[in-house]
Amino acid sequence: MATESAGALGREELIEAYRVMRTIRAFEERVHSEFTTGELPGAVHLYAGQEAVAAGVCGALAEGDYIASTHRGHGHAIAKGCDINEMMRELYGKEGGSCNGKGGSMHIADFERGMLGANGVAAGGAPLACGSALSAKVLNKAHVSVAFVGDGAANQGSFAESLNLATVWQLPVVFVVEDNGYAQATGTRYHLQGLDVARRAEAYGMPATIVDGTDYFAVRAATEAAVERARTGGGPSLIECKAGRFFGHMEGFDTQGYRGAGEVDKLRADADCLASFATAVAGTVSADDLAAVDVTVDAAVEVAVADAKAAPSPELSELLTDVYVTY
Repeated sequence: MATESAGALGREELIEAYRVMRTIRAFEERVHSEFTTGELPGAVHLYAGQEAVAAGVCGALAEGDYIASTHRGHGHAIAKGCDINEMMRELYGKEGGSCNGKGGSMHIADFERGMLGANGVAAGGAPLACGSALSAKVLNKAHVSVAFVGDGAANQGSFAESLNLATVWQLPVVFVVEDNGYAQATGTRYHLQGLDVARRAEAYGMPATIVDGTDYFAVRAATEAAVERARTGGGPSLIECKAGRFFGHMEGFDTQGYRGAGEVDKLRADADCLASFATAVAGTVSADDLAAVDVTVDAAVEVAVADAKAAPSPELSELLTDVYVTY
């Protein structure tokens, strides 16, 4: 288990880390509200509860590094620096969205910010990250790629193929497995033999570690070590982060009947990464500092929603554009 203390980061870094996690939480809570009231179209998978993973991983990355996301990708996008106004417009299918309103929640991408895209295909980001890592290696660039993968997606053949390819070619890639306890509605103990995905990485000769996904500092420390290894030619690594999600698999149909009575309430009370972060940084960052972030973030999300609702839909003439890419 990798560990790191709040003292290893400066006050401004800690405030920024909190801002990222708090933005993800506020964004997701508001999206939940908008979907519940029927305001938001499409399919939405919320990331609340897992904020420390996205923030801890992306906090260890540098400009020029890439991430490949999952269907539950809002947190990853925000942590990598994507604009929440553009993201909200995308969720509403509006002009000026991250993909001009054509992709929706599961296809948010921003190449300029190193976000290769959310992905509706389970484990679909793993081979993409291998591709960008191969590009960095061939072009002799010190860039690292990260593939976020859920515990359910870890059973996909493309995930195993990506682990093998990354080790054979010694690619500068880090696989981050987010085990939130469920592959949609199927509990981990029913679909993962051996439970820990990290053991699979070791079978390929790949360094792997398991961390508490609600502990920002543990996630960041493990990522910093893996990124340094990748950036200096040491090859790929895998980090398994265990953190439960606060909402269902997908908004609109998941009643979460597969979860035990009071399970979500207990998660929110005992495994809230924002609360544990606030406790850990209390000696360096005051409650007033964090409260100021809360106010700023809530206002920014409010602006993003209002902007998205007021934005025009893409012109009909845009329907057949962006279908193919010309290189």
